[in-house]
Amino acid sequence: MSNELNYMILNRQIIGTFFLTLFCCLPYASSYAQEDMTVIEEPMGMTMPIDSLLTDWKSRSFLSVGQDCQTSDINPTFPDSVYIDRLSRIPTVMELPYNEVVRRYIDRYTGDLRQQVSFMLAAFNFYAPIFEQALEAYGLPLELKYLPIIESALKPTAHSRVGASGLWQFMPQTGKLYHLEINSLVDERNDPIKSSWAAAHYLYDMYQIYRDWNLVIAAYNCGPGNVNKAIHRAGNSRDYWKIYPFLPRETRGYVPAFIAATYTMNYYCDHNICPMSTAIPSQTDTIHVHKLLHLDQVAHTCDVSLDELKSWNPQYRRNVLPGNIHSYVLRLPDTAVTKFIDLKDSVYTYDKSKYFTKRATVKPSTFDTAPKGSYIYHRIRNGETLSTIARKYHVSITQIKKWNALRTSNIRAGKRLKIFR
Repeated sequence: MSNELNYMILNRQIIGTFFLTLFCCLPYASSYAQEDMTVIEEPMGMTMPIDSLLTDWKSRSFLSVGQDCQTSDINPTFPDSVYIDRLSRIPTVMELPYNEVVRRYIDRYTGDLRQQVSFMLAAFNFYAPIFEQALEAYGLPLELKYLPIIESALKPTAHSRVGASGLWQFMPQTGKLYHLEINSLVDERNDPIKSSWAAAHYLYDMYQIYRDWNLVIAAYNCGPGNVNKAIHRAGNSRDYWKIYPFLPRETRGYVPAFIAATYTMNYYCDHNICPMSTAIPSQTDTIHVHKLLHLDQVAHTCDVSLDELKSWNPQYRRNVLPGNIHSYVLRLPDTAVTKFIDLKDSVYTYDKSKYFTKRATVKPSTFDTAPKGSYIYHRIRNGETLSTIARKYHVSITQIKKWNALRTSNIRAGKRLKIFR
């Protein structure tokens, strides 16, 4: 493919992303003139109920409350100079400035949210290599791996009130634009690997527009349309902290929350936060499924728990892989992979009638075969109506119409009607 063609395709993708995201974020745009510009909102990843998160994380077999975890209730505080120095020591491409807004979010993560941070540190051990591989492939700063912390609190099935889903919180339209399959059975926004590559692609495209990483992640949150309006209102400044008061409320907190999350994931020990222990299987592998398959069939035949299967394959919304449409990937621990291969078709046929009840063909009933019993023919006389005939035979008008496939109540003398007795 020529460089010119590559350039044309990239521009088309960027423009498509620009207008699609602008459209998706219109609810934010209308609030500008109605609110106090000093008000900010916390990103969704900071507002999830702890009970919901703990239930989700504990259901994933690789997370557990370890005996080695001694998270203290005491959160030491430090002078501003310490935070400034620590942020400057994190090896990043992106700018990580310190101010009172960033401090507010650091205090939230290391204070009220320290239990969530303890669990997120454990989950991050599993997800970080996936994030880094996708970011590295697009040549992006690796510190962007902390974005899912503020987007979803590392919950792969997180779903926002506006319809965003997954670790990276893709809206349906944007997910489809970046080739994520979304239907009743499959939602690849919840697939950690595919969604990470889609997010890296999206962030790459946004960088082609702004050439500034703070503006990129602001656009990731509220869409380039809102960022462009904020730039215009700030006198065409492209400094995030100058356009800050003109951004939607949640986006005003987004970049500071990202800086705070980056700080917390690097300096959690200094705040007496301990990661929960992990029990990640030593190796996993994938199977390409070419037939209709339910995760429960795999659980029963391959000696692996359904919860574990769901945790490895969160993209299958109803535990069904519609492999009869096209090939789908099933991730399993190595021991289960070999068993799946050895069992061959017996995995697919296990209790198949129980899990798949949809009929491929259905023969509709006909009027001739619907009622049972003997019948007679009644020849219609002048002046007779369906009502008088129905009374004569002690049946209903509806029955007569059904037995004789009549669409209306109009009848003609001389015709015959079938009457069941």
